[in-house]
Amino acid sequence: MAVVPPTDREAAPSEDSHTGLRRRSLGVRLAWATMVFCGLFIVLSVAVFTALAWTEGRERMQAELVQIEQASAATLSKAIWELDRDALQAHVHSAIRVPSVGRVAVKVALANQAPEVIEQVRAGWSAPGWAPARTLELAYEPFPGGRQVVGELQLAGDESVLWQRLRGALSSIVLVQLLQSVLLAALIMGVFNRMVTAHVQRVALHLARVRPGNLHGLLRLQRVEHAQDELSDLVEGVNQLQHSLSAYLEQQQRYEKELASHRDHLAMLVQERTAELETANQRLQNLARTDALTGLPNRRHFDELQTIEMRRTRREKMPLALLICDVDFFKAYNDRLGHVAGDECLQAVAHALQAGLIRAGDMVARIGGEEFAVLLPGADLEGATRVAERLRAKVQDCAIAHPQSAAASVVTVSIGLAVSRPEAPMEFDALYHLADEALYRAKEAGRNRVAGPVVPPVISSGATP
Repeated sequence: MAVVPPTDREAAPSEDSHTGLRRRSLGVRLAWATMVFCGLFIVLSVAVFTALAWTEGRERMQAELVQIEQASAATLSKAIWELDRDALQAHVHSAIRVPSVGRVAVKVALANQAPEVIEQVRAGWSAPGWAPARTLELAYEPFPGGRQVVGELQLAGDESVLWQRLRGALSSIVLVQLLQSVLLAALIMGVFNRMVTAHVQRVALHLARVRPGNLHGLLRLQRVEHAQDELSDLVEGVNQLQHSLSAYLEQQQRYEKELASHRDHLAMLVQERTAELETANQRLQNLARTDALTGLPNRRHFDELQTIEMRRTRREKMPLALLICDVDFFKAYNDRLGHVAGDECLQAVAHALQAGLIRAGDMVARIGGEEFAVLLPGADLEGATRVAERLRAKVQDCAIAHPQSAAASVVTVSIGLAVSRPEAPMEFDALYHLADEALYRAKEAGRNRVAGPVVPPVISSGATP
């Protein structure tokens, strides 16, 4: 198979074909990472060396103050003892000329008088702040064993001198660290580019040229033969990958031929499974419209059917009757005999109501806990009343004992009846409301009975058939 030569885009890709983002070389990314590292290293090292330079500057100033104390303590003590103020002024003036001294004060202790202070302060000096300060007690021994405290020497360093010295040291520190970091970064990038980047580019170029027809062409790098490192592992891995891909493609061709023979069989299986799934979905839809306890249509199915029946009655100009049945004193039955007996009672009532319907179009549904609804398409008031009485009798004939009922000794139902007539059609909500009111009147009248509308309904929806 002929080998297709790589295009310029394949040989030297500079932009990702999927995302459109421009690619950056590893050398550039390493350069940025090295610069960031060097910057952090410079900041850290400058901070450390600055702290050391500051400490060294304070110690140096402290030593200078100690040296002044040692040089002038004896002469100051003698001058105070002899009350030689000119000598004291000369010593103080001499000490203040030392660059690191910001303030010199000599406190002279006088008998029975307040101490006298001879002080000189350098121009611009403020409180010592970070600069060191020392206090030395001055004593004079006019004769052996006769030591007398004659005053006190106070020395305070000049903080501005500390900062000036620190700035001089800081410039040298920053310059040295910056130079070291730049040299280190250049060395790292040069070595990385020579040892890694150039070879990685060759690997990328080789992979860009790989095609199904030239998978047997091995990758080789211009390196020392005895070099065994991660790049050697990469070359070996690429060559092994090409060999595996070649074997895989050959095997893939065999598999494609085998798969072709199975496609028709798989399509047939898919059709069978699809048919089974459709059947299962239909069963689920039926279950979703069926009351699990009684097996009757549930409220959802009832709502769907009443919409259909209302449209049909308007279209065909026929009456529609609605019965709402409620089990009398069912809560008392449940409380006395338990929920298991209550469930069995509802199942028996549902069976009796279902058995009491004769016409194919009539439908009974469970719409609440102990409440049932019956749709009677085409039934007028007289026919609906007969059906209602038959359903009431069917339930009573079940002879389910009900010791807590005030209506009878067995389980009974109360039924409310309403009819939508062709000459005065109404919305289903209005029809349901009339049937519910009739059910209320049946309960008020003593239960175990059927109650119809008080007057013929006159509520008109204005709908045209």
